[in-house]
Amino acid sequence: MGDDDTPPFRVELSALAKRQSNRKVLDTPGIFQRIFTGGMPALVSGQNESTSIFYSSYISTYLDRDVRRLSAGIDDLKFLNFLRAAAARAGQQVNYKGIADDAEIDQVTAKNWLHILEALGIVFLLRPYSNNVLKRTVSTPKLYFYDTGLVCYLTRWNSPETAMNGAMNGVLLENYTVAEIIKSYQNAGQEPFLYYYRDKDAREIDVLMEQDGKLFPIEIKKMAAPPKKLTRVFELISKSPLERGTGAVLCMADQLGAFDQNNLIVPISLI
Repeated sequence: MGDDDTPPFRVELSALAKRQSNRKVLDTPGIFQRIFTGGMPALVSGQNESTSIFYSSYISTYLDRDVRRLSAGIDDLKFLNFLRAAAARAGQQVNYKGIADDAEIDQVTAKNWLHILEALGIVFLLRPYSNNVLKRTVSTPKLYFYDTGLVCYLTRWNSPETAMNGAMNGVLLENYTVAEIIKSYQNAGQEPFLYYYRDKDAREIDVLMEQDGKLFPIEIKKMAAPPKKLTRVFELISKSPLERGTGAVLCMADQLGAFDQNNLIVPISLI
């Protein structure tokens, strides 16, 4: 969310305090305005005011053309249904059968088309964290879109307010947050080492950031005053061979804070 010369996001109190001094912390409606608008320059600049007209044209003019270049013989209607099915599963573990069934295509096609979207920089897969010690972790990646405005268009949210109050508000916020963390590294020319944690008992940590031999656990919540009990889930990685770094709950708080010396409260707009 910062300028191109802004260092990538890190869970460090000093770095986050510096970010807070240089930018305005947004409230929940402000964050969802960004989620709904997305990151396309024509929309961010105000050159195009209608997100629906812009994304409709974007899909038919650019995305469809680029996909056809990589995969011939695409049925336009089925491809649009595929895009909607994928967007409806943003922030979830990849389910090729579910996507294929919704789009009325076979699973091989669904997998191929998703790989094409990944190659074009439309979606990315967040891999689960695992090692020889944490043996009960799952192996399926989670699906995210780089642009949440496109997700809102494909899943038919008509305004920031409906997106903020609708059934997908949690996954939209999670998708936005994870994508912004990744883009903060890409914009700095660095590779992010991000994962998520989920075990076979369905216990989950939204994001694990690996840096300097440490794991930094992150939870993402649509609340302004998160309770400290949210940090208990960070204990799931206590047996990892890597040292546990500072944890953080990324949320709608109006300023940077801390639960204790090991766990921070971080406004999402400080990414």
